[in-house]
Amino acid sequence: MSEKPSGVCDVGVEEEDDGDTKVDGVVAGFVPGPLVSLKEQIEKDKDDDSLRRWKEKLLGSLENDLNEINTPLPVSENESGRVLFTLREGSEYRLKLKFSVLHNIVSGLTYSNTVWKGGLQVDQSKGMLGTFAPQREPYVYTLDEEITPSGVLARGNLLCQA
Repeated sequence: MSEKPSGVCDVGVEEEDDGDTKVDGVVAGFVPGPLVSLKEQIEKDKDDDSLRRWKEKLLGSLENDLNEINTPLPVSENESGRVLFTLREGSEYRLKLKFSVLHNIVSGLTYSNTVWKGGLQVDQSKGMLGTFAPQREPYVYTLDEEITPSGVLARGNLLCQA
């Protein structure tokens, strides 16, 4: 039996699926907490020693001057937003995520990857990445090794949402 290439992957951000209804990738009824600046978060709970130590450990060598600069993501208007590549079925791979945290602490960052073939879910993996403090250099996180889907449903073009 010969291995056939599988794989058109479309990479996007998706919320964790707990059976809740979603509208444009956001769980219906979800209300985010108030956005608080990092400076206010540092000042908040300064009387609690354990929280203060946790924040110092998490933020580490963060500079006092937090130069909050908003930079738009460089996306060209003519790009389709799809990333196309080929993987052999049953092959091993690792994903390396590179991301930046700029203004606030990101707590409990999770990863979800779902593979679809013609409306049928072929594969799904989820995981906890952790908590990340703001820093100028981007974080690089390498996920555990995974195996591409194999079998009749895994052949041809697949849609991946991460």
